Order: sequence, then C-alpha cells, then structure tokens
Amino acid sequence: MASRKSSAKCKEGADKYSVLLPTYNERENLPLIVWLLVKYFGETGYNYEVIVIDDGSPDGTLEIAEQLQKIYGSDKIVSKQTSKLLSIGTAYIHGMQHATGNYIIIMDADLSHHPKFIPEFIRRQKDGNYDIVSGTRYSGDGGVYGWDLKRKVISRGANFITQILLRPSASDLTGSFRLYRKEVLQKLVEKCVSKGYVFQMEMIVRARQLGYSIGEVPISFVDRVYGESKLGGNEIVSFVKGLLTLFATT
Repeated sequence: MASRKSSAKCKEGADKYSVLLPTYNERENLPLIVWLLVKYFGETGYNYEVIVIDDGSPDGTLEIAEQLQKIYGSDKIVSKQTSKLLSIGTAYIHGMQHATGNYIIIMDADLSHHPKFIPEFIRRQKDGNYDIVSGTRYSGDGGVYGWDLKRKVISRGANFITQILLRPSASDLTGSFRLYRKEVLQKLVEKCVSKGYVFQMEMIVRARQLGYSIGEVPISFVDRVYGESKLGGNEIVSFVKGLLTLFATT
C-alpha cells in the first residue's frame, strides 16, 4: 500500500519537536532525563518542548516537574497532571492536547531511553521522509542492558512470536521510543483499542495497515536505575491476550 505521507512539509527551521513523557513515581529520574533532553536539543539547535504528563504520582513527581519548569522555562517544560489514566494511549492524547510541535517524540522517563538517540531519529526521518521512526533493540547495533536472563528471554520471545503472527515488517514492536508526525500519531491513537504494553505493538501494526512509512534507528535500552519496573505477571497475561486479539482482527 502506498505511503500516506503528509503533503504539507515544514521547512527544517520551522519544525518543532514535542517530547511526551508520561510519568508515575519518577521523582528521582525526571531531573536527569529532562537535563539530558535539554542538553541534546541545545547541541543540535532543534526547536523543542518537553511535556510531562504525570498520572497522579504520590512521590512528588509533579512538584519536581514544576520546579524544572521554573529552571528551564515554561516554553520548554510543560507540566500537566491527570488522574487515573486508563492507558498509555490516554496519556498521549492528553499530551498532544498541549503539544505545539509538528513532530511528537514518545519515550520513557525512567532513563531506559537515552536522549542522545533523538538527533539520529530526526536525521533518519528527514533522510527518508518517514511518518514514524522507531527505536529498535533488535537490529543493527541495538541492544538491551541491565536485564536478567529471564526478562531478556521474555522480551525476545514476545517479539519473535509477534513477528510470526503479525508480520509487521518492523524489528521491534514492543519498544516505546519513537518519533511520529503529529497528525499520524493522532490518527493511530484514534484507531488503536489496546491498552498497556500491547498498545505500542498495535500502533505499528495499524501504521502498516494505513500505509504509513516506518524507519528504524538501533538504540541501547538500559534498565531503570531508580524506581520499580511496572512490568509484572498481569501485564504479561494482558500482552498475550492482546497479541491474540490483534492476530484475530488484523
């Protein structure tokens, strides 16, 4: 299917990148991830904003976000709070309501995604005029660091099974470090019905169905240093159910 690339192209100098950072109990990680984002965007000269979408964290994450807003300026750091988000897709919808960029970057706030890869995402998008650029742990120089053998096997196994069942022509479906054209992300969020960890996978599957073009950039994924992982047994069961649902309906 032919790619539905956006016909209206902004000049490079007019492009703006809105980074969406959904957070829950990321008090320790937020100052460093924001500092790194400011550093790498500052070095490259791209126009940007960081939108922190906090899900009612009881550890004071919102207060830290508000302090960072004072330090770096309200034009660069936007702090928003929600209550009891139903899904990561809901967080993106909420964040996009406040995003002024024509490109959206989604990433985790726990330092597992390093902002140093963002300039490469942007270059890849511009070189190929892609609708989506996805970070991949399973291609080229990509990799995972800090996980025990069990978690690596689960992740690799989930990705392998997904490749066989859905054949998405993308090497890493469960990753959550991506760059989207804003209108593409809006369309995909409207189409997706999955929640939790299946949501990222469905986004790529739906993108292929709709004919959007996808580029990839190898990334190094590093397990969180502070805080606890949100992945548990219930999430794994939900992933399997969601995968089977996608297989049956796409």
